[in-house]
Amino acid sequence: MKKFVGIILLGVVLTISGQQVSAQKYGYINRDELFKAMPDYDSANVQVEKTRKELQNQLVAMQNELSIKTSSLNNEGKNLSDFLRQNKQDELNSLNVRLQLFQVKATQQLEDKKNQLFQPVITKADNALRDVAKAEGFIFVLDGTQLLYSDEKKCINILPLVKAKLGLK
Repeated sequence: MKKFVGIILLGVVLTISGQQVSAQKYGYINRDELFKAMPDYDSANVQVEKTRKELQNQLVAMQNELSIKTSSLNNEGKNLSDFLRQNKQDELNSLNVRLQLFQVKATQQLEDKKNQLFQPVITKADNALRDVAKAEGFIFVLDGTQLLYSDEKKCINILPLVKAKLGLK
């Protein structure tokens, strides 16, 4: 009898455990799609693109200056004294170093600008995602950009819920 009751209790526990597992909610979201739906994202993207173009224009101007001075030295170098030729070569080397330094600093400035402008967008989206996940009782939420398969009956795309939380269509 004890053995029989133990088996029944084990069956009840397994049934309850199975029901609890199936009642758990798992979600996924494509954060990139969410970001692109946010007006703040578009605004940040426009500002980053403006900065990128400004830096690119400055870089092109510096490259043109280097090219012109290099051509000038190549054309006139034979007619210059060793001292003047070396002076112009030093000037070219200095300009080349400045150009390379500008490229490094411009890349860093652009990354800093991206971080400054996009971090509030990311924070806003993540907070809304977290609020929705808690309110809806999700156990965890995966970023759907890496999701290779999901059973839509057992895992829910929460993008529409988060967009609604943010007031987005």
